[in-house]
Amino acid sequence: MNFDLSEEQSMLADSLSGYLTANYGFEARKAVVASEAGWSTGVWSGFAHELGILGALAPEAVGGLDGGAVEAMILMEAAGKALVVEPLMETAVVGVGLLKRAGGERADAVLQSIVEGTAVVAFGHGEPRGRHALLSVATTAARSGDGWVLSGAKAVVSAAPWATHLIVSARTSGGEAGDPAGLSLFLIEVAAHRDSGLSVRGYPTVDDRHAAEVVMERLVLPADALLGIEGEAFDALIAPVMDEAVAALCAEAVGVLRELHGQTLDYVKQRKQFGRPIGEFQVLQHRLADMFMAVEQAVSLTYMATLKLGEPAAERGRAVSAAKFGVSKALRFVGQNAVQTHGGIGVTDELALSHYFRRASAIEIQLGSVEQHLRRFIALAA
Repeated sequence: MNFDLSEEQSMLADSLSGYLTANYGFEARKAVVASEAGWSTGVWSGFAHELGILGALAPEAVGGLDGGAVEAMILMEAAGKALVVEPLMETAVVGVGLLKRAGGERADAVLQSIVEGTAVVAFGHGEPRGRHALLSVATTAARSGDGWVLSGAKAVVSAAPWATHLIVSARTSGGEAGDPAGLSLFLIEVAAHRDSGLSVRGYPTVDDRHAAEVVMERLVLPADALLGIEGEAFDALIAPVMDEAVAALCAEAVGVLRELHGQTLDYVKQRKQFGRPIGEFQVLQHRLADMFMAVEQAVSLTYMATLKLGEPAAERGRAVSAAKFGVSKALRFVGQNAVQTHGGIGVTDELALSHYFRRASAIEIQLGSVEQHLRRFIALAA
């Protein structure tokens, strides 16, 4: 396999890295996180207009770059390295992925708004009792005249407090929760429905981001709110896009892991004990070597998952779950050793490393735990 980036991909990586270095340093990020909004609309505008990365995966017909999995990997690794809190994953990867696959005039209109930086999309799929199970959907959608009526709740919807649009899953037919048949996706304009059946209760998360509990109480939507074909959303939209999201999350984790290891390596070169840098002690040299190996294994697993996203569902799923399993293990190992090497200062808010550790801990369980992905890998390998 060829792991070299094309010239265009290298330019994308360099331009994003340069922009984040100049505009998204640790102190600038702290100011963004401490602001009332919790994110920067200025940075979001820069992503759209200076870099054009919000449309990196969007079709050229709506002004995008028509990129694929490798471009998503590039974006998310850079986002992980800079600890970007703006909703790149939620909008530019998951939102664009769902809308692009669904197609239609309304989807195209929102895609164009994403490219222009005027739309933020969040995907509400997980439910209070779902525990990351993709088929555990109890939210219902019933036809009502020319439209739909939705009832149900979505839990921990990342970026929902900032979203202009929500994409939510609901059962339009089929059996009970757990049945892949009968799942559909719906597009909701938040401003138009916030006081008429839609409730979005936002809150900050431990990794400086924001999520929300979304409740729909007989929410009335127009007919064109349906995305894709009624009842066929799981295989056509949800399953492939969520695998793409997990692969992109692994890429973000790689950016976090590189920083955890790099900052720890810098620290042991500077911190002195008994008149010598502690990096000269053999036990810490072994620890840093083990951390480096864990990072490189995570990189390899992420590359493999990214390159397998275009394969049949079972092969794609095995590669993605193997990557999430291995990357999550690496996040715990590297994160814990980074903090332990720094000592008490490693968990203080003033040190950047503690923020990377918190994000590493969140990614470890985001989009499925180690145990869930191990079980999925075993089931797909049978």
